[in-house]
Amino acid sequence: MTEDIPHKKTGKTRRIIGDVLIALVVVYTAYLSAVMIHRIHTVVLKDTYRTIFHNELILCGILLVFALDLRFGFFTKSRILLFKILGWVFRITVILLTLAIVFMCGKVVGSLINSAGDAGNVVVLGMALEDGQPTKDLLLRLDTAQRYLEEHPDAALILTGGNPDASGRTEASVMKDLLTERGIPEEKMILEDRAASTRDNFVNTAQIIDPADPLVFISSDYHMDRAVRMAKEAGFTNIMRLPAPSDPLRYGANVMWEVILEINEIKTAVHPA
Repeated sequence: MTEDIPHKKTGKTRRIIGDVLIALVVVYTAYLSAVMIHRIHTVVLKDTYRTIFHNELILCGILLVFALDLRFGFFTKSRILLFKILGWVFRITVILLTLAIVFMCGKVVGSLINSAGDAGNVVVLGMALEDGQPTKDLLLRLDTAQRYLEEHPDAALILTGGNPDASGRTEASVMKDLLTERGIPEEKMILEDRAASTRDNFVNTAQIIDPADPLVFISSDYHMDRAVRMAKEAGFTNIMRLPAPSDPLRYGANVMWEVILEINEIKTAVHPA
């Protein structure tokens, strides 16, 4: 009987860890669904948001199957050798995927570094409007831009973002209106209101200013790492980061958004269309 005690303890520990993981995945999936369903019903780019949400649910589903297997061991309890082997392959794959996600999340968190100095131009990245209104994260980007302009009054703001709503207002034009209400002179702002994505923001901005000039760019903290890479791809060589704080209630969903986009870009690089 004493030889069975370590095995029983291991089994109990595994069940407890499995229960915790199942609860975490279920709660996170519910939270993510609430945020994304709200966005899908309020933003212009509904198809894009649906695609990202679909990928997020697939990822959550994979993690849930892993947690259920850890809790109930339906792969290891099978008497079919092939099923057991497939189970171990699945587990190893999920572990590697989880490590990759943790690494990407680390990169997102690591992009909180503020390297902003003196620059003649400041790019403020737009964000999809919800029912024609700016999100809290977009307002926080504008707060950051306003503070920078107060400290560097000679700088010009380049406000980016197209995706017009039903009334025809773009992300860039909404930002301009809000900053004008705050007392920022219109001549201090340049609009780039044709872009539909972050990559387009920088490609179009490179046609407005010299990519070799010092540039401060502002976006939400979780978005900085991917945005820096796209800025470099567009030809900008002297980039300074100024991350804006973000809505804590949506932070977990926004980080997952960035992770999904990173995974999609890796897939595209490996299997280009």
